[in-house]
Amino acid sequence: MNRVRLIIFNAAIGPLDYKVPDGMSVEYGSVVVAPLGPRQIIGIVWEEDRLPGESVAESKLRNIIEVLPVPPLKGDLRRLIEWTADYYCASLVAVARMVIASGGALRGPTKMTEYRLTGTEPERMTPQRAVALDALQNEQATIRELAELASVSDGVLRGLVNQGALEPVEVDIDRPYPRAKADHDQPELSADQEKVADRFVEAVKAREFVPFLLDGVTGSGKTEVYFEPVAAALRDNRQVLVLLPEIALTEAFLRRFEDRFGAAPIVWHSSLKSTERRRAWRAIASGHAQVVVGARSALFLPYANLGLIVVDEAHEISFKQDDGVRYNARDVAVMRARFEKFPIILASATPALESLQMAESGIYERNELPSRFGGATMPSIATINLTENPPERGRWIAPELVEALKDRLEKGEQSLLFLNRRGYAPLTLCRNCGFRFQCNNCSAWLVEHRFSRRLACHHCGHEEEPPETCPECGEPECLVACGPGVERIADEVAEILPEARIAVATSDTLNTPEKAADFVAQAEAKAIDVIVGTQLVTKGFHFPELTLVGVIDADLGLEGGDLRAAERTYQQVAQVAGRAGRGSKPGEVFIQTRHPTEPVIAALEAGDRDAFYTAETEARRSAGAPPFGRWAAIIVSSEDEAEAKEAARAIGGTRPNIQDVMILGPAPAPMALLRGRYRYRLLINARRSAQVQDIIRNWLGTLDFPRGVRVSIDVDPYSFV
Repeated sequence: MNRVRLIIFNAAIGPLDYKVPDGMSVEYGSVVVAPLGPRQIIGIVWEEDRLPGESVAESKLRNIIEVLPVPPLKGDLRRLIEWTADYYCASLVAVARMVIASGGALRGPTKMTEYRLTGTEPERMTPQRAVALDALQNEQATIRELAELASVSDGVLRGLVNQGALEPVEVDIDRPYPRAKADHDQPELSADQEKVADRFVEAVKAREFVPFLLDGVTGSGKTEVYFEPVAAALRDNRQVLVLLPEIALTEAFLRRFEDRFGAAPIVWHSSLKSTERRRAWRAIASGHAQVVVGARSALFLPYANLGLIVVDEAHEISFKQDDGVRYNARDVAVMRARFEKFPIILASATPALESLQMAESGIYERNELPSRFGGATMPSIATINLTENPPERGRWIAPELVEALKDRLEKGEQSLLFLNRRGYAPLTLCRNCGFRFQCNNCSAWLVEHRFSRRLACHHCGHEEEPPETCPECGEPECLVACGPGVERIADEVAEILPEARIAVATSDTLNTPEKAADFVAQAEAKAIDVIVGTQLVTKGFHFPELTLVGVIDADLGLEGGDLRAAERTYQQVAQVAGRAGRGSKPGEVFIQTRHPTEPVIAALEAGDRDAFYTAETEARRSAGAPPFGRWAAIIVSSEDEAEAKEAARAIGGTRPNIQDVMILGPAPAPMALLRGRYRYRLLINARRSAQVQDIIRNWLGTLDFPRGVRVSIDVDPYSFV
């Protein structure tokens, strides 16, 4: 090729043509450096006939500067980028950026300098130096990364280097990872497990696209089953990707993986240091990485020879990205497997309704594990009607559940209390004047966190210290916490069971893989009697001594108008109930509710999943909701409320009138102010046959908006705030 068309990493500029200088070799997918004005930018060589744009005369073309030393992006990956951009109404550049997720990895093999503690005390100790020395035990990273870990400035650490307390270490960034062995420790599988595993292995060996739904009850050994096709891929020198919904699940999974395969997999998530990210990216692109375990962003990495994807807890809504490119990793993973022709396994005890419908229609192949492994039985489930058996005044745990907690503590068994609400209380107000603490940037109440003595917004991250007096009336000692969060439930347990050892498990307390691993180790060592947690504890954890689960407020998820509220509530409660009785001892679950006859609550108590899904399916069918209809949202936002409102009205005023398509709004979003931006929403409901993406593109393509207005599109939305 003597000329090429590039997609360049500048979202404001479309594809550009460049000349290939003599002696330079490029191919489709090559990652290159090209000039743009006085700057140099990164671009990817793309097929000219797949990108819009007029051909420029060769005499006007500028030369590509260099081809970067990384493998070209394969054709199948380029098709996935195009499909994702088209389906989710995103720019090609925004999707391609997720593939080139480590700028440092684009240069060749290199060494770099990291720093670690020497054990030497600095001659002059300052408070900040003391903080750094305490925080950086067993850490090795660049100065900037260490400064972030210790929450000090770079200058503090450079002072420690000068004092001999930190020493430089030269690191080979691209050093190889330990190799996993397919036959390191093969488990004994039950007959049901072996049958399913054999089918998965068969598909891996055949190198054929088969979307599997692994539908197994909690504790049925789904992980051990899908480890068998992982082993088959390793024997065939193919790469494997395992997607997990939460970083907190990673450490427990890594240990299980290492026990089975003799070496840890490669990890990919947002908390990686830049050197770790660079090393992992290059190993993946070169094919040296065998198994990658990661969050949703791991899906777009440029695997050299991918042969299997596993999406664990495939029902989880955290696989849906809520900003930037608003993609669903579960669905895009299926498309990647289809483009590259290998099997994919969607594993869940409570599959998404869409996945079950795909299995019902024969598009997915459903494989079931109907019973728990090793003879363990499913827990008994009972509801506690809070209108008839309320907790004591000022408390949130009903007497029946209190007695069960005391019984488990006496027996030396563990209990888990679930409430999907972080912090101490969702609302703090003044009992004198009624003032409520609200976020300055969002239309949300500030949540009290007593462990860290702060009022926090869970939407934008704003924090402030609780004041001594009411900001409105100046009255001292008048602030009242309203409603329970997990911290308040933990305090109540401490009052009821003063001798109990209590752990609070939320994204605030288990915010690093190390903290999550320490929590798991303590629970397995029986150093915890009662776990109080949010949705973080509903999945992935296996504690054999945990025999009691209490759901503090099962009605919480049914509030707020979420169109998937019933399904999500069923999944969360069923998953947390599944933590009980996973060992030899039977489990018991109590669900506290004010609406015991609500279909989702009744189905949970009866243990009748099929009845719930059948009723929910018919409700969705009659409403034209997914999977029988389609949803898309248009979100308009601006820092100027009038500007956002006017832009939303302009969109609403030009709405197309198309049969089988209903457009609702514009209306203020439920979260009308978010991170300092005023928000309006339009919701589109259409039949499956409607070309929703084309309708939206043609509709919005005729409109111009002020620079301060952002218009984003959410296809198949999961969040309606």
